[in-house]
Amino acid sequence: MAGEPGRRVFVCSCEDTMPLDEAGIARACARAIPGARVEAARQLCRAEIERFAAALGQGDVLVACTQEAPLFAERAEDAGHTGRLDAVNIREQAGWSAEAKAATPKIAALLAAAAVPMPEVPIVPFTSEGVTLVYGRDETAIEAARQLEARLNLTVLLTKPRDVPPPSRTEFPVLKGTIRAAKGHLGAFELTVDDYAAPAPSSRAALAFGPGRDGAKSRCDVILDLSGGTPLFPAHHKRPGYLRADPGDPAAVQRALLKASELVGQFDKPRFITFTEGLCAHSRNRRTGCTRCLDLCPVGAITPAGDHVAIDTNICAGCGSCHAVCPTGAATYALPPPDALLRRLRALLLTYAEAGGRRPVLLVHEGEHGTTLIEALARYGEGLPARVLPFQLNEVTALGLETVAAAFSYGAAELQVLMTARPREDTEALDRTLTLADTVLRGLGFGEGRLGVIAADDPGALGRALAALPKRDGVASPRSFLAMGDKRGVTQTSLRELGKAAPVPAMLIPLPEKAPFGNLVIDAAGCTLCLACVGTCPTGALRDNPDRPMLTFTEDACVQCGLCAATCPEKVITLEPRLNLAPSASEPRLVKEEEPFCCIRCGTAFGTKSTIERVAAKLSASHWMYKGSAPNLDLIRMCADCRAITVTEGNRLDPYAAAERPRIVTTDDYLAAREEGAPDDPKKLN
Repeated sequence: MAGEPGRRVFVCSCEDTMPLDEAGIARACARAIPGARVEAARQLCRAEIERFAAALGQGDVLVACTQEAPLFAERAEDAGHTGRLDAVNIREQAGWSAEAKAATPKIAALLAAAAVPMPEVPIVPFTSEGVTLVYGRDETAIEAARQLEARLNLTVLLTKPRDVPPPSRTEFPVLKGTIRAAKGHLGAFELTVDDYAAPAPSSRAALAFGPGRDGAKSRCDVILDLSGGTPLFPAHHKRPGYLRADPGDPAAVQRALLKASELVGQFDKPRFITFTEGLCAHSRNRRTGCTRCLDLCPVGAITPAGDHVAIDTNICAGCGSCHAVCPTGAATYALPPPDALLRRLRALLLTYAEAGGRRPVLLVHEGEHGTTLIEALARYGEGLPARVLPFQLNEVTALGLETVAAAFSYGAAELQVLMTARPREDTEALDRTLTLADTVLRGLGFGEGRLGVIAADDPGALGRALAALPKRDGVASPRSFLAMGDKRGVTQTSLRELGKAAPVPAMLIPLPEKAPFGNLVIDAAGCTLCLACVGTCPTGALRDNPDRPMLTFTEDACVQCGLCAATCPEKVITLEPRLNLAPSASEPRLVKEEEPFCCIRCGTAFGTKSTIERVAAKLSASHWMYKGSAPNLDLIRMCADCRAITVTEGNRLDPYAAAERPRIVTTDDYLAAREEGAPDDPKKLN
């Protein structure tokens, strides 16, 4: 497993509040972190801080403590430490538990996973100058603006206001209007406003507005929505720069005001998705194929853009739904990328098994919700069971089939996703992933109930759910493959390794609709080898042969986008979602091949024999130009060049010929005609 020679690993008992088997941890980490020196401590952050300081500058350092991570980082910065400094929480995740004495394999696994390096994530920058629109309906919006006027450049827009007292002093514009459309993000919002009007300066008891006009345009950096109406954006809480609060909840309004006051300056967020246009199977030749990401993006960050889609990284909130359902890997999560994530998962599960751990349950969770709940369970309850291995993702909705398949290949007995009990609007991708993975696991003999979701918002509910999990065995011989490559390749590798480790090996597993793997059922008899499907296939699953009329299909490359079926003029292609783990799935399979038809004049192959003869037969039976005319039918059996030569040689047809040009009539002709008594008609003079 990946690791750096000479790494110092400090494992602190946190003032003897958890039992630590230093020798056992060192043995387990010896293989997972080559060259590591495991050192036990009792109070590393205070009494033994100099031990940590002495290790700085001598290589990479891993500290089994996240509570005091800021202190360790500060000391490392002061010392000019240039190596890696990582921190991992073994206290709440393993040591503070009713099963702490049995947690040595888990502690070693957590250390090994933390030692796996993660790549840096690109950053998306935002710039806000504090131009803020306060959108409301009454004095609440005006009062909110008064509280912000010292920090922000404000405009108040009131929708359908009634009896709003005019301010005695105009510190900021107060206008009337209803937002019909909104788009954009922090620093770049664009609004369309109907019923727009300014108040009369002479407004006395209440603001009096002039006649409104529709379609007014406005731009701002921040929107503070206190209207109490329908949110301006889908999944509005994830839109950078859009703050919404119930005007009837003073506490919520104050929280929104505090956030708005901070939205001035430069801001960064991760570029959650790496998008490769050339891999996208959305559309070809004005035919729509895959729309999985478009259907599921909760914030509307994905839009069609010709043959592919476009992802607005400024709007993307990082839920990862597009990554979870993208069949080609065009949309790939970058926090972290799939191969890096699976390297960490590999270290976690294999180290746990090598250290003697059994029946591991992988608990997939998010940082903000899951970590808080796990820590609360450790502080106020019995903590996590020794066999439950927490595995943090940035968003659980980014969980892909590749991660689930790899987890069971590496020896997981179960996988549980920890989520909030409050409804979320973006779980459809996760549901699809779990349904697809469950189908695969059942098809490979793992049985029912290997996957699940724990919806809990309090530590007691989490503890009860974990305690109720049955103790299932994992695979008999965990695989140790190293995930490499793009998302599609990583997924296929994980599934093949899962098939090798499965209790009941199977080659073909039927999958649900919209699965990213499958076969094409092609009626070869009805196929005319027009090869329209080849031209539209975005992955090269369908291919032709430049030397012969031939169509081949490679199942491993098919993503079930449906473009071939939509394009086929004969409608002889049907999608068959399935997982084929046989080696033959990666080999081209002959669908149809015909004898080429050679030009009867020059011998050049230019079509298929059946097609040419079928066209000739139809024309000879129904078209007046070809009935009983062997020379004309021969033209059908010639290549384009020979056909042009044949019709232009001899007296058959001269493409450059024209009707005989009339003689030019001169004055002498007219004079001669008059002498003969003929009329002055030029047509009769030729």
